[in-house]
Amino acid sequence: MRGRDSHTDIPVPIPLGRLAKPFDDPNYIYEIKHDGFRALAVIEDGLCRFYSRSKHRLTGFRDLADAIAQDLKGENAILDGELAATDEDGRTVFAALMQRSKEIHYLAFDLLWLNGRDLRPLPLLARKDRLKRLLPARSPHMLYVDHVRATGTELYQVVCQLDLEGIVAKRADSSYEDKRNHPHWIKIKNQTYSQKEGRGDLFGQAGLRGA
Repeated sequence: MRGRDSHTDIPVPIPLGRLAKPFDDPNYIYEIKHDGFRALAVIEDGLCRFYSRSKHRLTGFRDLADAIAQDLKGENAILDGELAATDEDGRTVFAALMQRSKEIHYLAFDLLWLNGRDLRPLPLLARKDRLKRLLPARSPHMLYVDHVRATGTELYQVVCQLDLEGIVAKRADSSYEDKRNHPHWIKIKNQTYSQKEGRGDLFGQAGLRGA
């Protein structure tokens, strides 16, 4: 894991396929799709760094990175997750993330590397189990993204009722590898999600082009 600031050996996050409608399958788990910036958190030698889907260093989250390094003191790890701002009900608010008007959290849903061991060949549920045990139980900075199994349609209906962005379906036994032609991580977006309106204006105000 040494030399990761060179960007050359930062893993590429698994891309998401797309479906228009939810489905039920006992071989899949389903997570809420939180609305933020997808980011790998690389924790090494007491430091935390965030990297985007295109492996660019994300430098605008220094306070959160320092807090995560303290939370995972002594651990060397690579996590996959979402940088997001949440309201008082725990819903992610994209405008608040762009404007830094609410506290930013790291919502972790996968663990790729831990203390010298590459976990990517392991099944997803095994990686998530290690992730849940790694994260501090009451950290105000990092949250574990939980899941349900088999019942994607029901979770999707709840997500739409709560006006959340959508869900992500993932094969429970999948390793962490890019299968772009046959994706085993699939996003299903809420077609009536209210926060998708005006998204381009937010990027313009922040001087960003997508994330």
